[in-house]
Amino acid sequence: MRPIRPRLALLGAALLTAAPLALAVPATAAADTTAAPTVEEQRLDKAAPQEILRRSGFDDAAPDFARALAGVRSPAEAERVITREGRALWKRAVDRVQGRGPAGGDLSRDDDRPLYWARLGMTRALGQWQPGFPLTDARRAALLDTLERTSRGEDSIDLPADKAGQRVKRVVVTGFDPFQLDADVRRSNPSGAAALALDGTTVRTDSGPARVETAVFPVRWADFADGTVERALLPAFRPGPRRVDAFVTVSQGRVGRFDVERTNGAWRGGYPDNANVSRTETVPIPAGVPTQRPQPQWTTTTLPYEKIVAADTGPVPVYDHTEVTEIPAGGTTPVVRPDGPTPGSTARAGGGGDYLSNEIAYRATLLRDAVGLKAPGGHLHTPVLQFGPGNTDPATGQVTDPDFVHDREAITAQVRSILTVVAATTR
Repeated sequence: MRPIRPRLALLGAALLTAAPLALAVPATAAADTTAAPTVEEQRLDKAAPQEILRRSGFDDAAPDFARALAGVRSPAEAERVITREGRALWKRAVDRVQGRGPAGGDLSRDDDRPLYWARLGMTRALGQWQPGFPLTDARRAALLDTLERTSRGEDSIDLPADKAGQRVKRVVVTGFDPFQLDADVRRSNPSGAAALALDGTTVRTDSGPARVETAVFPVRWADFADGTVERALLPAFRPGPRRVDAFVTVSQGRVGRFDVERTNGAWRGGYPDNANVSRTETVPIPAGVPTQRPQPQWTTTTLPYEKIVAADTGPVPVYDHTEVTEIPAGGTTPVVRPDGPTPGSTARAGGGGDYLSNEIAYRATLLRDAVGLKAPGGHLHTPVLQFGPGNTDPATGQVTDPDFVHDREAITAQVRSILTVVAATTR
């Protein structure tokens, strides 16, 4: 996920409040409050998001969710209902992309955007909900966290155990929400589309089948600092009969190329996220997750990059990308290194930059090393998904066009081919 625009100046010290990981705060007699719409939720009322929802049939998701909330009578019931509805939205989005059930409209099935905008409608409904029992800000935030996790597939990475006499490889793939939406609210993210297309599917390799499970992550610094990546991946990374055999974090990168990122850096470069929040700092590791101490400045891919680059995976070239930006040991000025970091250097950008694509790769590979997972794993950048000629102006353009759909489908197909190469190298 590389910023397409030049980096912006730091927007100040504004932070999103990290959501609790569980419903640990008891309800009190404090006055109930509703939450003001977030920056992301405020974009929902623009014409393009509403058209995307209408043309996919997902415009009913938020109203149906609000009606379900209206019948809730206790905090425990709220947790159950929100879990059910969040998982149902994820399944509905996966089913639509994979061709199951009605399309709901004329928007192409491969589109990742209905999930994104429908979720925001649901989070806004949850923020405005006024139940008939006390609901503190902390408890509302915890319920929101449940909705986020369940509607992203983060809590349903369900890898199979081997059966008697049958070995099944286990692969996890992650994608991202659309981003840079203030520049063009119509944007899609091919990594999210690929995740929806691959979830629960089986990839066939010469060395056996591989089951793929996926999740889609937010483009928000605060969620990453709060541990959303580690919480989602740790159950699959720990030793056990369902332990993952390979993982690939995927995001949108540069125009006209795929990049297998060789090195990941422990640095946040400050580019604004989907909440218009900036962070410039060392990647913060949340308490309570396995990690390495002292925190390493760099982690490296264990993906079979030489085989991926050499394979005929599709029409777009794939590169082994080795460049990083570092402050050399004893130095003070960042230096670009085309062949990776030098000993003792301080990270300023990994191969995947200094945004959340680099950060998810850093976090996933750091977790891999902390738990002793010996498996292929790392980051893949896809080409930038662009609208077709004549449809590039967000002020006058359409929400979709044939070139846009064709390119997104082609990127997904090539991600699947690359994943097949990765899965073939596992035991």
